[in-house]
Amino acid sequence: MDHYEQTNDYMQPEEDWDRDLLLDPAWEKQQRKTFTAWCNSHLRKAGTQIENIEEDFRDGLKLMLLLEVISGERLAKPERGKMRVHKISNVNKALDFIASKGVKLVSIGAEEIVDGNVKMTLGMIWTIILRFAIQDISVEETSAKEGLLLWCQRKTAPYKNVNIQNFHISWKDGLGFCALIHRHRPELIDYGKLRKDDPLTNLNTAFDVAEKYLDIPKMLDAEDIIGTLRPDEKAIMTYVSCYYHAFSGAQKAETAANRICKVLAVNQENEQLMEDYEKLASDLLEWIRRTIPWLENRAPENTMQAMQQKLEDFRDYRRLHKPPKVQEKCQLEINFNTLQTKLRLSNRPAFMPSEGKMVSDINNAWAGLEQAEKGYEEWLLNEIRRLERLDHLAEKFRQKASIHESWTDGKEAMLQQKDYETATLSEIKALLKKHEAFESDLAAHQDRVEQIAAIAQELNELDYYDSPSVNARCQKICDQWDNLGALTQKRREALERTEKLLETIDQLYLEYAKRAAPFNNWMEGAMEDLQDTFIVHTIEEIQGLTTAHEQFKATLPDADKERQAILGIHNEVSKIVQTYHVNMAGTNPYTTITPHEINGKWEHVRQLVPRRDQALMEEHARQQQNERLRKQFGAQANVIGPWIQTKMEEIGRISIEMHGTLEDQLNHLRQYEKSIVNYKPKIDQLEGDHQLIQEALIFDNKHTNYTMEHIRVGWEQLLTTIARTINEVENQILTRDAKGISQEQMNEFRASFNHFDRKKTGMMDCEDFRACLISMGYNMGEAEFARIMSIVDPNRMGVVTFQAFIDFMSRETADTDTADQVMASFKILAGDKNYITVDELRRELPPDQAEYCIARMAPYNGRDAVPGALDYMSFSTALYGESDL
Repeated sequence: MDHYEQTNDYMQPEEDWDRDLLLDPAWEKQQRKTFTAWCNSHLRKAGTQIENIEEDFRDGLKLMLLLEVISGERLAKPERGKMRVHKISNVNKALDFIASKGVKLVSIGAEEIVDGNVKMTLGMIWTIILRFAIQDISVEETSAKEGLLLWCQRKTAPYKNVNIQNFHISWKDGLGFCALIHRHRPELIDYGKLRKDDPLTNLNTAFDVAEKYLDIPKMLDAEDIIGTLRPDEKAIMTYVSCYYHAFSGAQKAETAANRICKVLAVNQENEQLMEDYEKLASDLLEWIRRTIPWLENRAPENTMQAMQQKLEDFRDYRRLHKPPKVQEKCQLEINFNTLQTKLRLSNRPAFMPSEGKMVSDINNAWAGLEQAEKGYEEWLLNEIRRLERLDHLAEKFRQKASIHESWTDGKEAMLQQKDYETATLSEIKALLKKHEAFESDLAAHQDRVEQIAAIAQELNELDYYDSPSVNARCQKICDQWDNLGALTQKRREALERTEKLLETIDQLYLEYAKRAAPFNNWMEGAMEDLQDTFIVHTIEEIQGLTTAHEQFKATLPDADKERQAILGIHNEVSKIVQTYHVNMAGTNPYTTITPHEINGKWEHVRQLVPRRDQALMEEHARQQQNERLRKQFGAQANVIGPWIQTKMEEIGRISIEMHGTLEDQLNHLRQYEKSIVNYKPKIDQLEGDHQLIQEALIFDNKHTNYTMEHIRVGWEQLLTTIARTINEVENQILTRDAKGISQEQMNEFRASFNHFDRKKTGMMDCEDFRACLISMGYNMGEAEFARIMSIVDPNRMGVVTFQAFIDFMSRETADTDTADQVMASFKILAGDKNYITVDELRRELPPDQAEYCIARMAPYNGRDAVPGALDYMSFSTALYGESDL
C-alpha cells in the first residue's frame, strides 16, 4: 500500500511508502535515528534541533523551519498559539509547501502529524529527504536513487572487496563507506589496514571520520546494521546522500573560492604583507626588548655547573634562537621593500609602518642587542675562568681531604688497641716494627695535611661560596691529626715498656726451657730404664744391670738440686707477672714442660727406684738357677754328639769297604743297629734336661756347641742310615742271587762305583756315572745316556746310588743273552721270506722275549718294503747296533 505519490515517475518503482515495512521495529529504529540526525544536520544551521521526531514536529514550527533551511525559501508566517488548531494550521502550511514542490502526498494529513503518529511522521520526513536531498542527484543521465547508486559504484570501483549493488546488504561490511571517504580524502583513512571480516571496526571508523572531518552526523549505528539481516534502505540512502552532497558541495565551494581569490588576490597580498610587516616588526622588537635584559644580567653563580648552564643557554641563544630572528629581520626588510615596490607599481600610496616600527628603528634596536650580547659573552668567559679556578681548588681540597680521611679511617681505633697486653714477645716486636712503619707513614702524611690547610686558606681568600663546609672539614682534619700524634706517642711508650718486661720474662723462659728440657729428658729416660722389662740370659748380664742401677741411685741428690733450681726460675717469672700486672697471653713459648709435670715425674722416679731394686734381685736368683741347668745339659750333649758322629762314620765305612761277603757285611750292620738302639735311654735323659731349659726360657749355652735339635737330627740320621744301609745290602744279595752275579763281579762293581764316587758320598752324580759307563766300554750319545739316566734315576734326583748301578749292570748283562736267543729264533721264524712281523713275534715268542724284541725294533720299524716288519739285517741292527753289521 502506497503512503505517498510523486509527480516524478523515477520514484515510483521502489520508493512507495510501505506500511508493512514500518511495522518492523528494527527498521523503524534505524529510520528514526537516521531521519532525526538528518533533520538536526540542517536545523543546527538555524540554531536548534529535535530530540524526538514524532513529538518535536507536532506543533509544525520546527517542521516549517526545517523546510526553510533546506529550501532556502521563506514560508508563510506560522501560528504562535498552542492550541490544536494552531498546530494543524502550521503543519498544513508545511505540507502545502511540500506539495508546491511537485510532491503528491497520499494518506499523510496534518492531524496524524499533530497527533504524533510515528509512521506518518517518518513517511513525511522521507518524502522531504527524497525531494530535497536525492531528487537533484544526477550522474551520467541517471538521477535520484539510480544516480546516487551509480555515483557510489563509480567512486568505489578501484577498491577490492567493495561491490555496491543496492542500498542495504552491500553496505553491511562498512568497506563501501570507507572507500567513499578514502577516494575523496585519502589522508583520513588507512584503507590497506581494513579487513572485510571486521565490519564493526570498518563501520565505526567510517562514521567517526565522517562526523569528525566531513561534518556528517552519525545517522546509523554499526551494531544495528550488522545485527539486521537487511539494513533499512531508506536510512542507508539518506546517510549516503550526505556523502554525495558533502563531497560535491566541497568541490563547488572550492571553485567559487578560486574565483574570488583571483579577484581579491592583489589587495589581500598587499594587506597581508602590511600585516606581516607589522606583526614581524612587533614580534622582533618585543623579542629584542625581552632579550636585552637577559643579556645585561651579571648576577654571578656559585657553581661551575650553573655558569656552564648559562654559557650553554647563551650558545643555544646564538645557535637556536638568534638565527631565526636574523632571518626574520632580513625577511622584514625584504617584505618592506617588496611591498613598497608593489604599491608604487599599482599607483597606491607608500606604506608607512606604525610609530617606532620603521626599519631604522629595528636596526637601532638590533645594534643595542648585539652590544649587550658582546658584553654578556665577555662576562661569561671571565666568570667561568674564575669559577674554574675555585672549582679546581675545591676539587683538589676534596680529593686530598678524601685521601687523608680514607687513610686516617680506623687509625685512632688502631692506636687505642691494647693488643700488646696479651701479645707474646715476638708479637710485641712485630707490633713495634709495625708501629715504626706507621710513624714513618704518619710523617709522610704531614705534607698532605699542610697542603689541605693551605688550600682551605686560599679558598677563603677567594671568597668560595662553600667556605664554611671547607673550613669545618679542614678543622676536623687538623684536630684528628693532632690526636693521631698524641696517640702514636702513647702507643710507642706502652709497646716499649711491655717489650722490656716480656724480654726479661722471655730470658727466664729460655733459661727455664734450656734446663727443664734436659732434666725432663733425664727423668723420662730414667723412668723408661726403671720400668724397662729387662731380658738377661747370663749371670754376668744381671750383675751388669745391678751395677748400673747403683750408679743411677748415686746421681739422684744432684738431680734433685737441679729440679729445685728449675722451679726457682719459674717462680721468678710468676713474681714479675704479679708485680707488674703483666697479662700473659700464653705459656712458655720455648717448652711445654710445666713445673707440675717436673714434680710429677720426679715423684714417679722416686717410686720406681725400690721397685727396680726388687726386680734385679729376683732376676739374679733366677739366672743362678739357669746356669746350673746349662752346665748339666752341656756335659751330656758333649758326650752324645761325638758318639753319634762316630757311629755315622763307621756305618759309612762298612757300606763302602769290601771286607768279606755281603752276608758278613749284613751281620756286622745288624750288630751296629742293636748297639745304637741300646743307646736310646741316654737320648731320652738329654731330652728331659732340654725340656727344663726350655721351660726356663734359656736360649743359649756357652758350655756346649750342641743343641737338642742337632742331637735329634743326628740321632734320626743315624737310625735312618743304619736301616738304609742294611736294606741296600739285602737288595744287593737279592740282585746277586736273581741275576747270578758272582762275588767277584760284585766286588768289581763295587770297586768301579767307589772309584767314580769322587765325593765319597755313596752316590755318583751324572758326570761321574757317564765316566763310569765309558770306562766300562759304553759308546753312547746324549739320547742313549738320557734313556739310561731315566732308568737309574727315575725320580730325577741327579745322582745314582750303588743299588741302582748294580740293577742297571745286571740288566745289561741279561739283555745280551736275550738278544742271542732272539736272533736264533728269528732265523727259524722268518724262514725263506727273510722278515718277521710284530704279530708273528708276539704269537711265536715268549712274552718277555717278544716285548724285548718289539722295544728294540721300534726305531727301525718301516725301513723295509713291508710296513710293521723287519728283515734280518734291520733286526740285527736293532739288537746289536750299526757298528756290529
